[in-house]
Amino acid sequence: MRRGRRPLPSRRTRPSPRLQSLLPRQGEPVMKLLGLFDDFLKETVNLNQTRIDLLEESIGALKTFLRASDWKPKIVGFEEQGSWAHGTIIRPVDDDEFDADLLVMVEPVEGWTAADYVEELGRVFSGTGVYADKAKVWDYCVTITYAGQRRIDLAPCVVGRLWPGSLEVCNRKGGFERSEPVQYTAWLKERNAYSGLNSFRKVTRLLKYLRDIKETFTCSSVLLTTLIGYRIDWMEKDNPDFADVPTTLKTLTGRLDDWLQRHPNKPIVANPKLVTEDFGEFWDTQEKYANFRNVIHRYRGWIDEAFQMEGRQESIAAWQRVFGDEFGKASVIKVAADAASDGQARVRGLLSSTAAHFNELVDVVKNYGISILPPDFCRPPHMKQPRWRPAPNLAKVNVAAEWRESRSSAPGRAIRAGEILPARGGLYFRVDMEDGSTTTAGHQVQWRITNTGTVAIAKGQGRGGFEGENMSHGRWEPLAYRGVHMSEAFVIRRSDDVLVAKSDPFYVVIE
Repeated sequence: MRRGRRPLPSRRTRPSPRLQSLLPRQGEPVMKLLGLFDDFLKETVNLNQTRIDLLEESIGALKTFLRASDWKPKIVGFEEQGSWAHGTIIRPVDDDEFDADLLVMVEPVEGWTAADYVEELGRVFSGTGVYADKAKVWDYCVTITYAGQRRIDLAPCVVGRLWPGSLEVCNRKGGFERSEPVQYTAWLKERNAYSGLNSFRKVTRLLKYLRDIKETFTCSSVLLTTLIGYRIDWMEKDNPDFADVPTTLKTLTGRLDDWLQRHPNKPIVANPKLVTEDFGEFWDTQEKYANFRNVIHRYRGWIDEAFQMEGRQESIAAWQRVFGDEFGKASVIKVAADAASDGQARVRGLLSSTAAHFNELVDVVKNYGISILPPDFCRPPHMKQPRWRPAPNLAKVNVAAEWRESRSSAPGRAIRAGEILPARGGLYFRVDMEDGSTTTAGHQVQWRITNTGTVAIAKGQGRGGFEGENMSHGRWEPLAYRGVHMSEAFVIRRSDDVLVAKSDPFYVVIE
């Protein structure tokens, strides 16, 4: 960090052409973490094989039971429906029960109402000792619950009642309803084929997991899957925008966000194979849709930022912001173990007693993260000590940082401690109390800006003293010198000059 240098343009989530130079140029490497995405899907997101095997075993038993029962409709077949059929079923959060849907395709029964098909199906299951305690009748289906494991919904679907080949599901309260479940499933399989490498299905699972783990928006699975499906078409087969899972995730989330931003009001989301059916009705209020629109916009920004990260540990941290700590968890644990054994020894060899640390230290932090730094790194010899009398119990405050093109430019993107930054532009620092509030008028904030690294020390910029705010409610610091630097906030009560709160060091890594 350095005073008085005019910064260059910033990188934004949605950059204008003028700011494109700050993003990795086409052909420059980004850290895609393909192996970690595969592991995350297999170990955390996907329904595990044991559960799939149990599901298929239960489905087989239910088919055998129904064919041998006295249920009057003639069964012409069974069709998987929903996430199971679409290949987008995911493991439930907290290992809860998961759902699978099975359509029972039947010929019409003369004189039967839609309610008869469902209620008679419920009677068949309730009248046997095997399923009596497991069966429950709903409007469209009979649910068989295997406690703590899975739920299977069996829904009658009448074939050819209106005309040869017509399909209708049965609503006990609303009568027969047209449906095209087989064609809809085929449509989704086409989307997946266009994307290649099964990436459409994998991205759909990731977004469903994001919905379930974050609980920040509501969107039924069929609606979410349809929205994603509409974002890809046949002409895009072998498009590099779908080259792998993270690339497909970035592409489809970006396209979905663009579409949502063009529709501020709750839109119609037609079933692509039955245009009279509007899946958008699952947002039963404008408020729920508006929330979904806003949240997807926010996650799109996080995904774009994570995709652009180049350092492995920085990239993992960025994706953990999106998906939580389970993403890359094994890799993070391994890095921590490596650091405990020989990683910190490597860092020690790059440190000097004057804080004129070797330039290679930045590369090590880039690969391993700031946790690799030893505890005494934040106490270099040129750092000044606070001169204020401390309160008996110091409060904790947090430092927030924001990248800006220049001191006078508009707010930019938030920066995490330890994020690798180019020597461009600068950071606007501000103080937030732990409860999220800002400091009051009765206090002042002093900033301790400490530089390290050979370049800064050699040029007499090994700052470590205290400086006041130079902007409204914050401090601006240009980014200039390669190294691992620190920013700390100290809150002093004006009435008696007592130090009442301080922050932990906020590490700024400039490459």
